[in-house]
Amino acid sequence: MSNAPRFFHPTALKTGDTIQLPESIAHYAVRVLRLKSNSKIILFNGNGGQYIASLIIENKNAYANILEHDNIELELLGTVNLIQGLPSGSKMDLIAEKAVELGAASLWPVASKHSVTQLHGQRLEKRIAHWQRIAQSASEQCGRNRVMQVNTLCKLDAVLSELPCSSNALTLLCHHEGGSPFNKVVLEQAHLWHGKKTEQLTVNLLVGPEGGWSDEEVALAQQHGAKVVLFGNRIMRTETAGIALIAACTALLDWSG
Repeated sequence: MSNAPRFFHPTALKTGDTIQLPESIAHYAVRVLRLKSNSKIILFNGNGGQYIASLIIENKNAYANILEHDNIELELLGTVNLIQGLPSGSKMDLIAEKAVELGAASLWPVASKHSVTQLHGQRLEKRIAHWQRIAQSASEQCGRNRVMQVNTLCKLDAVLSELPCSSNALTLLCHHEGGSPFNKVVLEQAHLWHGKKTEQLTVNLLVGPEGGWSDEEVALAQQHGAKVVLFGNRIMRTETAGIALIAACTALLDWSG
């Protein structure tokens, strides 16, 4: 079933039921993928596992006969949250997509001092909904049965107050002008966490926008327990940094599964 098309369907799903598929899924399955009746598809709702179903096409409508539940999960062994300074243009589209593929649990857009893009009102709501749809689509593609949560745009202080802050959480702020070596900090934390239940552990990664974090934002993060780290000796673009940090962090902690 690994080659069966996957669709996110955020409603209650139950083995044995036959449900009508939303127009968006029906259109993609029938018109774009050109699937035929009795084709096998996979549905997931983000609540755990996935459902194997048989496609039924009747006139312009499409239905799914849910055959069985598969409780497979492809999540990281721990939790990674990406706190991303709002970048310019469409860069957050790429960041959201790749963060999902690498296993991030949540994405927190931050309106930082150096953010060029300004979002408010309906424009902000549409952009958040757009990024959430990207997260859903990325989960369909990569095989995850959970959907990364895209939170609303906030100032850094509001985000820091919401993030886990305990001996089971590590918060890292990536800074291009200095800090402790990233690898050293993560490996030291791995040693401290040795023997703890991995699923209860959390890493929060703070990545600034194009202009980086301001001195005030760095100080604020440190007040909330963040450690300032330097990731290599090259300056990465903001859309590269978060992706690289997630990959490196999960590899060093052996969370990839």
